[in-house]
Amino acid sequence: MPAFFLALIATFVASMGGRDQRLVAWLSEKLGASTGLLVAAWIASALTATIAALAGEGLAALMPPEAKQMFVAFALLAGAVELCWPVRLREPAEPTRSLFAATIVLAARQVGDAARFLIVAFAAATGSHWLAGAGGMIGGAGAVTLGWAMGAELAARLPLRAIRFAIAAVLLLAALWTGAAARGIV
Repeated sequence: MPAFFLALIATFVASMGGRDQRLVAWLSEKLGASTGLLVAAWIASALTATIAALAGEGLAALMPPEAKQMFVAFALLAGAVELCWPVRLREPAEPTRSLFAATIVLAARQVGDAARFLIVAFAAATGSHWLAGAGGMIGGAGAVTLGWAMGAELAARLPLRAIRFAIAAVLLLAALWTGAAARGIV
């Protein structure tokens, strides 16, 4: 069960103010907070979490236990770096009203982000890839649901940059601790 909760919390936290959440917020504001848009965002989250969990399962079979813990440390470090990277979104001139297109774009933005990389790492380290995938799917769905519900208020009411830096600091400390533990220092 730790894989489920770790992935759920890490995915939600790492997605705060991310490209996918901000795109859903923007689409919700411009096109309206439709149920179809929310379902499209959930499908994208489920798809990318499943891909990440399967990748973690494949890596788990290849890695010795010590490498799995170092992989988690690396994933936490990569998450911290990605959270510090500025998010610059280009708003589409003419947003499409196609929910299929929105799902594809959201999935493309999610597939390489830190949150999905953390799902891969937790799935590989714990060996519970389906639990890590389910937790990551719910965490990712929660993050895009927040963007959908808040719309333009997401960036206006929440200090996203400060939140991302604070989360990055926590992930960096967790990466250092996990890496030191994997090396037997702590």
